[in-house]
Parts: sequence; C-alpha cells; structure tokens
Amino acid sequence: MKSAIIFSGTGPILILTTYESLTNPAFVKKLAAKGINKFVAIELPVEKVKSVYAGTFDIIMEDLHQTDDLRVLDYNGHNIFNAFSVKEWGPAIRFEPD
Repeated sequence: MKSAIIFSGTGPILILTTYESLTNPAFVKKLAAKGINKFVAIELPVEKVKSVYAGTFDIIMEDLHQTDDLRVLDYNGHNIFNAFSVKEWGPAIRFEPD
C-alpha cells in the first residue's frame, strides 16, 4: 500500500494505491485515464495519512482492491497541504511519457 500526493496540471490530489511503484506502467495508465499524463509524486507515510483522514480513509480502504488499484482520497490542494508537513514528504518521483 502506498499513499502519495500527485501533482499535475490541475493541482495536487492525494491517492492510495496497491501498486508497488508510482511509475508502474499500469499505475501510470490509470492516472492517464483520469487525464493525468505527466506528474510529480511525493510518497507519504500511510499511517500518517490514515490518522489524518481517519473515517474517509477507512471508507476508501473498503473499496480498494488487494492489487492493482488506485483511489483518490482528497482532491483539495488546500486540505492536503495543511494536513502534512513537507518534512513528512518522501523524495519526488517525476514522470513524463516519452
């Protein structure tokens, strides 16, 4: 399970995914289906996301399949930025199609 902020042309979204990598071709294809073709991803500690989004996190987890899945937890950049310190962010992962 991974949690990440995905920065794209329309702003940040907070996602949960069962993909092992945020550059997995199938994961990238799912983002593309949502209109996100290039992005910067910042991984967040799942336990921190769970503590911040408690009830919403649990509802999303009930709908999240065991493998190869992606769910948007929050699409309000203001909420996302206020919920997490940049000190909690992992390294940036940049993706752009060839």
